Amino acid sequence: MVTNIGQNQAGSFAYQISAFNRNRKWEFFLERIIPTTQTTVLDVGFSDKEYSPTDNYLEKHYPYLNNVTALGIDEPREFVRRYPQVKAFQYYGREFPFSDREFDVGWSNAVLEHVGKQEYQITFLKEIHRVAQIGFITTPNKYFPIEVHTRTPLLHYLPKSFFDQYLKLIGKKWATGDYLNLLSLKDLKRLLNLAGISNYQIIKNRLFFFTLDFIIIFGAGSLQSRC
Repeated sequence: MVTNIGQNQAGSFAYQISAFNRNRKWEFFLERIIPTTQTTVLDVGFSDKEYSPTDNYLEKHYPYLNNVTALGIDEPREFVRRYPQVKAFQYYGREFPFSDREFDVGWSNAVLEHVGKQEYQITFLKEIHRVAQIGFITTPNKYFPIEVHTRTPLLHYLPKSFFDQYLKLIGKKWATGDYLNLLSLKDLKRLLNLAGISNYQIIKNRLFFFTLDFIIIFGAGSLQSRC
């Protein structure tokens, strides 16, 4: 999923925080999932154009690209030139074009907040749960003091309609509407329940004293305990 987070210079502090956190989540993925040469992975939300070195993080770091399938709303033109070993599919939202349990792992990094209103978020979770044995999903915390896509402090705590108006005023209309629906821990638990997913774990990634984002793991590899 393309976000404007990558439009900052690679040397900026915000970029360094983003790169650090993505690497932290990747290390956790490797430690928890322990992929092998046979592990098949569905990457939900690839970006055709890359705006930073952290875009398409899975494809840049996964050691067995022949076992990776990428799904996204972009037409995979530049993507397939960069990652010719990866099978890439374009779709238009809602149901995924794959069979039940076709993949070992469904990976999705910072996409859930972009898929639209609650109905679409529920379908998104259901579909990853349907096509993959294990789901590994990340999403920012709504209550982190700085909204990570727009670099806006605190104002994202306002009702979404007010926050959208503010973003339009400062020239960031791209982040309004269905582009951004941030989630809290309570929101995530409600969505998982509505999606019929009960065996899950939510891990809080912290930055200083605050939860920056969440990792959600469900399916065969998740723990019984929940935060």
